[in-house]
Amino acid sequence: MLCFLLLTGLIFSSCKEKGRLIPGETLSSTRIEYVMPEEGAPHEGTWLQWPHHHQYGKAYRDGLDPTWIEMTRELQKSEKVHIIAYDQKEKDRISNLLQGAGVSLQGLDFKLFKTDDTWIRDNGPVFVRDKNGELLIEDWGFNAWGRKRDYLTGFPIHYAYCNAIPQKIGRDQNRELIDLNASMILEGGSVEIDGRGTLMACKSSILNRNRNPGMSMEEAEILFKKFLGCSHFIWLDGQAGLEITDQHIDGFARFADAHTIVTMNEADLLEYEVKPSDIDRLFSAKDKDGVAYQFLKLPLTQKNVRTTNGTDMGYKGSYVNYYIANARVLVPNYEDSNDSLANAILQSFYPDRTVVGIDVRNLYANGGMIHCVTQQQPLE
Repeated sequence: MLCFLLLTGLIFSSCKEKGRLIPGETLSSTRIEYVMPEEGAPHEGTWLQWPHHHQYGKAYRDGLDPTWIEMTRELQKSEKVHIIAYDQKEKDRISNLLQGAGVSLQGLDFKLFKTDDTWIRDNGPVFVRDKNGELLIEDWGFNAWGRKRDYLTGFPIHYAYCNAIPQKIGRDQNRELIDLNASMILEGGSVEIDGRGTLMACKSSILNRNRNPGMSMEEAEILFKKFLGCSHFIWLDGQAGLEITDQHIDGFARFADAHTIVTMNEADLLEYEVKPSDIDRLFSAKDKDGVAYQFLKLPLTQKNVRTTNGTDMGYKGSYVNYYIANARVLVPNYEDSNDSLANAILQSFYPDRTVVGIDVRNLYANGGMIHCVTQQQPLE
């Protein structure tokens, strides 16, 4: 396990101090060095890590292909789609799948990088702007959600390939990269930002000894202020061990825009196993100016989710884990009667974008939804 005290903050061949906490530094004395643009800001493109068979087998891969095909189909209508393929053989397979489904390869950017899995939100690059507005990549540490054993397969999760993805993208784009691997283990699904300096997160997926042993909340906040541009924080407790992520915030609470949190009603949050105390904190949340957020509430699915082969997962699905693209909003759908209701609520909120439901039943059976497997690259 990485030790929090061994902070190196490397950037490619330069600036070795940038990622290091200064002894005696406090949140009030910390300066913002980089700002992460909100998801709804204009994109250059979206990154996807295409499923393959090298860790979980062909059945896993084949069951997820249709979701990636439909995401690609919709995303390429308004932005570039960067597709990470495991190798040339996988690139050829993916190209054939897309063309067979009537999806043009024009505007697709294939990269041949080995990966362990699909969750690019958690392991991928975090694009930020410096004080001059230049776009850089931050590479936060990734250790497969606390080096857990996969509760579905029962064998250790490998993650070294995925952890290297930000560096590979940085080198490929000849873009400055800030290496924060030794500063903090941080999955992208653990944090939500409102674009005006507020960050929302569950402590359970960050201040957990399986990620950042010994790290205090203030130490985390100093890093978030310096590297993400957030100086105001909404901390929920979360529940360590609830599922493999230790309760990522993006499964049940997101910033729909700078003034609105999208979530569920209290009864559905309780069914989604959010603690009552966290529900209270969520609904009393205020922005950095002390203004209460508005709330957009989506339902859970009407019934328990069933995979495409009919397996009952035993629990309902969340629509909160959607993704905001330039002209599309990709929403997890489950072949459930509440799909149309959730899509309609989001369409009303995003009138200038087209809401598209994407079938995620098999993806959900493996631990995530749309937001978990997408990562935005802001427009230069």
